[in-house]
Amino acid sequence: MQIKRDYSQPFFSSRRRRRSSGRSIFLLLAAIITFLIFSVTQFDRLQLVALDVVGMAPTATPFASTLATEGSTLFQQGKIAEAADFFAQAVAQQPDNLDYLYEYGKLLIDLDRAEQVIDPPSEGEPSLADRAIALNPRDPRGYALKTKALVWIGDPAGAIPVGVAGLEQAPNFPPLKAALARAYTMIGRYQQGLDYGFDAVDADPMDADAHRSYAFTLIWVGERELAIEQLEEAISINPNLTAPYFELALQYLASDQDNFAIATYERVLALEPRNKRAFLRLCEAYAKVGQNDRAQGYCEDALDVDPNYAEAWRQVGIARYTRRNYEGALEAFQKCVDNGSDEIQCWYLRGLANYYLGNCEQAWNILQESLPLAEALPDGDSIIATIREGLRLTTVSCPTYAGRALPTEQPPTPIPPTPIGG
Repeated sequence: MQIKRDYSQPFFSSRRRRRSSGRSIFLLLAAIITFLIFSVTQFDRLQLVALDVVGMAPTATPFASTLATEGSTLFQQGKIAEAADFFAQAVAQQPDNLDYLYEYGKLLIDLDRAEQVIDPPSEGEPSLADRAIALNPRDPRGYALKTKALVWIGDPAGAIPVGVAGLEQAPNFPPLKAALARAYTMIGRYQQGLDYGFDAVDADPMDADAHRSYAFTLIWVGERELAIEQLEEAISINPNLTAPYFELALQYLASDQDNFAIATYERVLALEPRNKRAFLRLCEAYAKVGQNDRAQGYCEDALDVDPNYAEAWRQVGIARYTRRNYEGALEAFQKCVDNGSDEIQCWYLRGLANYYLGNCEQAWNILQESLPLAEALPDGDSIIATIREGLRLTTVSCPTYAGRALPTEQPPTPIPPTPIGG
């Protein structure tokens, strides 16, 4: 069969070419429109890409999970303040994430900022702890935060019902038991404090805070050696956290293991070479063993870190007063007071220093101001007696105050009657 062709027509039909050209124009227009829409809707992203090409793009904000991971790493390294900053950013990105709220709240308490956990940030808003509880009332972590924060600000009676409510949700949650151990101990219910402390450690032997809380209860019942063991265990769990070192060293000093205490403070300085509190405690420890020159050197180191460190000025004043350098003592005690301290030594010893320098008016007035401060102390009897003697000497040695009436002594606290059946 022979195919007949019409050679008057081109091989490629003009009709087909017109249809193909129309499709191409349509696709080109669609692509242009799509590009324009993408450019408008994704302008910020395209701008960042362009800036990145020329090296001018801003640093990208990390994801909340990345911030929290970095915060956890810093905590393990003992960098509490830095860890708290990262968790604060994570919470800002995801304010309803209970995991981040809980860790952030714990860090705030460790930084002695417990008020930020239980105080509302503004009127009408819940506190951090209450937010955590509201997010999941069946989760014990919010209750644990609130209980521990209340203990930290000195409200154990308010902490206990919160902790008990938390245990109703999770009867064996170690952080709740650890917080309740401190709370019950602080209100004098020592056996319950001991029980909760023991249970907290038993429930989670790797919880450093549980060991510290159990140690707290043991100290109150006179079991100092057992408390030392618990604090040593807390340090072994995370040797980069400095708080347990201070608690341990204090127990060493109280049991006259002064060399161990000094070595413990030195370990803190190995972790944080400019820790002003460690310098101060070394100053106090060396003063306790009679090495006053070394003591004063460490106090001066503390003041190099923080010239307004009232406690360090107090200790410098005591050292100078002991050496009868009353002018120097007066200067140090005055700086202690000027920096907001109401520590009794900065008041009554300042009054006595003025007396020995013949400044009768200052001595009388400051000793008078010191008396109510000393009377407010639970164990201030010896200081009260010293203040009264200073006032008496002022009336004897200073003609202007001769015959001046001395403050009347407070009547002794009456002994309560014996309970029925006691």
